[in-house]
This record gives sequence, structure tokens and C-alpha cells, in this order.
Amino acid sequence: MYRDPDVFELEQERIFRGPIWNYLALEAEIPNPGDYRLIEVGDTPVIVNRARDGSLHALVNRCSHRGAEVQRNLHGNTKVHTCCYHQWSFDLTGKLIGVPFQKGIKGVGGLPADFDKACHNLQRLRVETMNGAIFGTFCEETPPLEEYLGPVFTHQVKRLFHKPVKVLGYQRQRIFGNWKLYTDNLRDPNHGGLLHMFQITFGIARLSGTGGARVDADGKHNLSWAAQGGRTDQDGASDGGYAGTDRGDMNIKLKDPSLLRYHKEFPDNLTLAVTSLFANAALQQIGNTLAVRQLRPRSADEFEIVSTFFGYEDDDEAMTRHRLRKANLAGPAGLVSMEDGEAVELVHRAIVRDMDKHSIVEFGGRGPVTDQENLISDVPMRGFWIYYCKLMGIRAGETA
Repeated sequence: MYRDPDVFELEQERIFRGPIWNYLALEAEIPNPGDYRLIEVGDTPVIVNRARDGSLHALVNRCSHRGAEVQRNLHGNTKVHTCCYHQWSFDLTGKLIGVPFQKGIKGVGGLPADFDKACHNLQRLRVETMNGAIFGTFCEETPPLEEYLGPVFTHQVKRLFHKPVKVLGYQRQRIFGNWKLYTDNLRDPNHGGLLHMFQITFGIARLSGTGGARVDADGKHNLSWAAQGGRTDQDGASDGGYAGTDRGDMNIKLKDPSLLRYHKEFPDNLTLAVTSLFANAALQQIGNTLAVRQLRPRSADEFEIVSTFFGYEDDDEAMTRHRLRKANLAGPAGLVSMEDGEAVELVHRAIVRDMDKHSIVEFGGRGPVTDQENLISDVPMRGFWIYYCKLMGIRAGETA
């Protein structure tokens, strides 16, 4: 499931181009008419732009003439998208509006008389937005976005984007492993207090703390959360639970403890909320660091994560500085998350010759996929795989 190129090809058809909503971008990234950004949905290149009337569109970045990428700049502002190969041009809704020498020269050459521009537009995705987050789907049968997300995850999107946002910056990370190893990692709260030494050292993510996971009715989406207050290390997890792991507290202090400070800004007590939306996005709140991580598969053996960090438009300068400081916890060199990419690569390398073997995903028990009120659980991972197999047409006991 992780290394077979044929499985990867099928995923593009049945998942990323199938009946799901893919996260595309933030409206704050394309605020003005003519603004655009290039992204990928699965391995399909896509332009997300705002048309002259303010409407939002997602277009496959592939010329209808010879298949070249039409737009090559990562972002910008334009009146039309023009392919450099033969100068075919498209408006911001994807409509073909210009074909040089369509009628040839003096009646010689050119396209046939019955050539119809309207039949050669850029391929369009359906687009919906929620509180400034833009989603797209290739499938006409995909249910409306709010129905697809369900009440819990609609709430999570609206919680994070409860007021206008401003983009603070980006991080990009290439990981040489399968993209599903990363979605597993996102749905595995069990690793947070074991793998991430920064969290363990400074006591910001103990597995005995207050936290857990929430899933939707299908198990496809997941919220991994931790909160202030509640359980402590009185259950002995600081010694008994970590015994023999060499992963205990250290006698180290930060020169600038403000890196760990959380300024309460939501009505709940969540200090960490990572909302994983099937199949390509994670909404991140790590303290006051806010971001959207977009997952972009390149092949069975490689993917990219693009993180868009943001704050709120009404943040003062001190809060913006605080968010940027705490952004050092995340990303490819993040004090917390740098180990995630390495862990994915460790797994991907190790399984190359034993692809018929299986993982043990039984923390939390073998029962149904339900919400978890603790951090020592693999249940959300099983929810992902159940929905994945449904889309891929795999029944229990079968292989892809």
C-alpha cells in the first residue's frame, strides 16, 4: 500500500480526482481580482485564481492544445493565463479566448473551420469556500462541502477561521516517503510524547496529559487535541510509562520561555488542535501558531508539504511576533515537528523488501472507530484506512 506505483496511480483517480473535497488555498492569498496561486491536487497541477467579478476558480494548469503548463509563476496577478508554447490564452474562468493564427495566413494553414473555442477550455474543478478556506473537487457527485466535513469538522474549520486572516509566510518540505505515512503520523497521537524530544523535555506534550482524538461518522477526518488542565502525570507515566525508553525529562531550561507561552484566543481550552481533513490537508493550531499544511504527493516514494502560516488581521505587532516565534516549533527544522519527516523516511526505507508484511495498529483496541479520550491510540489511523479502502474499492482481506 505504501510502495507500489500502481497503487499510487489508482489513488490519483479514485481519491484526489474522486469524490472528496481537496483543500486548495486561502482567500487571503488571492484577495484581488486577477490574483492567482499554483498548487497541486494529488499530482495534478492546478491554478487557483480570483476572476474580475471576484469569483473564485480552480483550473487544471494544462493547455488544451498540447498539454503544456499554462501558468509557470508560483503566484501573481494577471488578466489572462497564456501558454508560452503556442500563446493560447485563457481568461480567469478557464475559457479559451485567444488562438494565434486560428485562421492561418491568407487562407493557408490554421485550424479547421469548425474549430470551436468553447470546446477547448481549461478543465475546471468545482469550488466551495468556508470562512475563507477554498476547497475543490473534480467530481460532480461529491456532496456539498459542509456535508462532506460533517458537524465536528465544519466547526473546526470555522473555529480556526472565525475572523479574517493575514498570511505570515510559507514553509515547504520534501519528504522521501509515501504520502500515507504522513497521514498516518497526523492521526497518531501516540508518537507525540515519545518521538518529539523537545515536547518531552519541556513538558508540553505528555501522553498522560489531557487530550485525545475526534473522528467524523466515516472516520476519514481526525482532530488530535490537547488541552490545559485535567489529567497530570500522577498516573506514573513520567516513570512507569516511559520506563526503558530513554525518553524522560531533562534538566534543561529555555533562555526564552516565551516560546512556550500560550495566549488564550479561543473560547475552548485547546492548546493544540491538528485537524486532518481527508485526504490532503491539516489545519494546525500549536499554541498560538496557526497554519494550514497541504500535502502534495509526487510519487509513491516522495511527497511535499506546503505550510501556510497565518495570523488574524486584527493581531497587534506583539501577537504577530509571538506567532512567528512559535512557528519555529513546526516545519522541516521545527523544534517539534522536524522528527516527523525523518520518521516517515525511516519507515519507507525499511519496508522496501517486505511489502507483504503488516503494521500493528491496535493501540486503543480493536473495536469500532470512535472518539478517543486519551493520546495512546491508533484508532484514528484505522478510520483513515477504512475510508481509503472504500474509495479504492478494496474489501477486507483483499489487496489493491
